[in-house]
Amino acid sequence: MSYNYLDDLKELLLIEHKEQTFKKGSYLFREGDLADGIFYIRSGKVRIGKITPDGREITFHISGEGDFISEIRLFCALSTYRVQAKVMEDCDCIKIGKKELEEKLFLNPSLSAGFLKMMGTQQQKTQSKFRDLILHGKKGALYSTLIRMTNSYGVQRNDGILIDLPLTNQELANFCGMSREVVNRLLNGLKDEGIIKMEDGKIFVCSLQYLKDEIHCENCPAEICRID
Repeated sequence: MSYNYLDDLKELLLIEHKEQTFKKGSYLFREGDLADGIFYIRSGKVRIGKITPDGREITFHISGEGDFISEIRLFCALSTYRVQAKVMEDCDCIKIGKKELEEKLFLNPSLSAGFLKMMGTQQQKTQSKFRDLILHGKKGALYSTLIRMTNSYGVQRNDGILIDLPLTNQELANFCGMSREVVNRLLNGLKDEGIIKMEDGKIFVCSLQYLKDEIHCENCPAEICRID
């Protein structure tokens, strides 16, 4: 589970809301749908991403239990979602309407501050990810993604860190904005060098420091260097 903002934002859950259940493979919303509310995830996982004009899928982050999905613009006219939210695991969530949210934030400065903190952290996550994509190319995109996954889903062991999230190479490629073939080649290179290995379909990172050194890791706070 990612950083939980509930202590700062628990009053949001007191707003009149709609409880919803989504099955794996369905969507909370699609790109172009009316952006009329935010979501709070009670259980399950949701992949936030975008389909490029040439049909490629890019994954920005994964939201899970305790996360808010707030891909809307506040205190302005209704607009549309610029991304899509696809359910990775059966998901229970609540939806808080944009109008009700704005009224609550307007009347409660401390709640507004907590909401701004959450939005700012999410923006920093996105900016740091694109920084790695731009500065370090395909190899850096993969390495930084693996580092972020160890912070989000890592299980520490004496001989390394298990990324406790089953992913296909195509799903991993979607995080990196590259083809599955390129990811296959880079992963095989890391396996040959003993940097990673596979355990029951999950990636085990044997040398996290190697990945950090290769991209000149700035050791950002763990709440920023995450994939969720």
